[in-house]
Amino acid sequence: FPIDITFKSTNPFGWPQIVLSVYGPDFFGHDVVRGYGAVHVPFVPGRHKRTIAMFVPESTSMLQQFTSWFTGRRPEFTDPRVVAQGEGREVTRVRSQGFVTVCFNVM
Repeated sequence: FPIDITFKSTNPFGWPQIVLSVYGPDFFGHDVVRGYGAVHVPFVPGRHKRTIAMFVPESTSMLQQFTSWFTGRRPEFTDPRVVAQGEGREVTRVRSQGFVTVCFNVM
């Protein structure tokens, strides 16, 4: 999907990131999260190809896993900023879920 954005800054702190939330149908036809991932937008002109490792949140107990499977509601992040921030995410149980490749053309 083409995205046209212009940024201007004198400080690279908090450089913009693209956060991906991928959804798809499960066995019962419910739309469930298939993966989350984030990547910093390159700032050097040219064509850049980035591979983003995707992950999904996991339930912490067997009862929660069974309940989420039975109801079709799997764990999701309510705020997409959690994916882009590092702090506080180390206590979240996640599972790797593939890769997404993104190409940037920076001018």
